[in-house]
Amino acid sequence: MKKVFIDGSAGTTGLRIVERLEKRKDIELIKLSEENRKDIEARRKALNSADIAFLCLPDKASVEAVALTESENTILLDTSTAHRTNDDWAYGFPELSGEQREKITNSKRIAVPGCHASGFIALVYPLVEKGILPKDTLLSAFSLTGYSGGGKNMIADYQSEDRDGLLDAPRQYGITQSHKHLPEMVKFGGIENAPAFIPVVSDFYSGMEVTIPLFASQISGNIEDVKQVYKEKYQGPVVKYVDDFAEGGFVSANKLSFNDGMEISVSGNDDRILLIARYDNLGKGASGAAIQCMNIVMGADETTGLDI
Repeated sequence: MKKVFIDGSAGTTGLRIVERLEKRKDIELIKLSEENRKDIEARRKALNSADIAFLCLPDKASVEAVALTESENTILLDTSTAHRTNDDWAYGFPELSGEQREKITNSKRIAVPGCHASGFIALVYPLVEKGILPKDTLLSAFSLTGYSGGGKNMIADYQSEDRDGLLDAPRQYGITQSHKHLPEMVKFGGIENAPAFIPVVSDFYSGMEVTIPLFASQISGNIEDVKQVYKEKYQGPVVKYVDDFAEGGFVSANKLSFNDGMEISVSGNDDRILLIARYDNLGKGASGAAIQCMNIVMGADETTGLDI
């Protein structure tokens, strides 16, 4: 039985991880009282006595938690942005390649991917890997997400009875083109240029849909070649290619809400192609991905505790 500590268990991602792990018989959770939850020495002791620790913290606090972890035996899984492009950390998206999965399996420092970045990288990297999409291609990406990705404050704003009327409509953000996920999107997408990125938050709790539009002139091959790459790459159990997941001509971003899988699909025609990834921002985009990585490093079935 593995001892697991969740540093930041009161946050949105931390709470979801706690809910999942409390049901498992192969996990013993190390819990701190409310009064000790932010106490440095109590956290230090918990981090160093754990076999596995999840860091569900803001970036600065995550860096501090790593510094508190002196035990060589503690495996850290960080859900913040702090270590995602750090070469000393394994990037927690095992579906990218056998090499990536091996890195996760053998690492004691694993960075859980960002929610928006997960869909973008899942779509871009396989095409770059196969030489269908040049590394220097200039891309754009549109991402529609539920409001839970904004954390407790945004959830409270959206669920308030007297909320601001501006929340009734989808809201674009990241308009300075400096979104925190861009560095990992470039590095693990295998591309040379950051995309023009358009994230939008809307009035639904959870779910995410990332779309990348392409002109046929941007790729080597055609739309069927693109589909074939994903068919071969993503056969499950967590990430799967789906030939057509539109519902009556529409694609709902919350279709996989509270699900830990990811669906990849391709739409459009021979001239204009749409690459689409659909998943839950709190599932494969956060806590589900973290649990999947934990399972892999434990040597357990990677879907244990996941809702697929």
